[in-house]
Amino acid sequence: MILVLDVGNSQIFCGVFEDEKLVIQFRYASTARGSSDEIGVFLRGALRENGIAPEDIATIAISSVVPELNYTLWSCCQKYFDLEPMVLRPGLKTGLKIDYKDPKEVGSDRIADAMGAVKMFPDRNLIVIDFGTATTVCAVSKDRVFLGGNIIPGVRLAMEALEAKTAKLPSVEIKPAKRSIGKTTIESIQNGLYWSNVGMVRELTSRITAEVFADDPPLTIATGGFAHLFDKEQLFDHVVSDLILTGLIEALRLNGYLDKAQ
Repeated sequence: MILVLDVGNSQIFCGVFEDEKLVIQFRYASTARGSSDEIGVFLRGALRENGIAPEDIATIAISSVVPELNYTLWSCCQKYFDLEPMVLRPGLKTGLKIDYKDPKEVGSDRIADAMGAVKMFPDRNLIVIDFGTATTVCAVSKDRVFLGGNIIPGVRLAMEALEAKTAKLPSVEIKPAKRSIGKTTIESIQNGLYWSNVGMVRELTSRITAEVFADDPPLTIATGGFAHLFDKEQLFDHVVSDLILTGLIEALRLNGYLDKAQ
């Protein structure tokens, strides 16, 4: 079995694959910045709770956008699983051409998203939108060129900024808006968060399509924790919640790690 870890700023999204099929998924709050022991105990416990013996994990893959956790996770994998993980980083095979001024600047989460999208939707132009702590919008051509994209404050991050940087605005539940204007302060914040993201997605997908995909319109793929928030707006062709995990499995395959897991 294969354990894959998507290490974000707010949480670690974990998945276990058997024969390249996702069998379980669970999450760990990475805001706590736990020690290798805390994370290791959590991972082994979560596996057991889901009926998987930790000893059955043969390979581990990590995508991380939190550099200060990288050594902690490496140590965790060695101590609690007796494995050296594959960490998605520059120099590994991705199956993509990175059309960026400095390819090393592209976050591993964006690369894994792109790899997962190309794996699931081959031979199509793609716009991939990941609603995480930051919302990322990336364009990938049908011939597997990562063209670049945009990085925007995520839905929750925007709400937390309003709460932290204003004297009177409260924290609110993030949910779909029912109308265009709010009638209370809480509704006004909720609507502002919701419609600003709807407008952002529509504007960026429209501009990207016109600029680089005018002759062959792309599929729009959404992933991340808040992707389903916008279901009723018909913004996306597909919502794939585990897209980045699929990308990590593809990275393992391209770099020969799946053979070692057999």
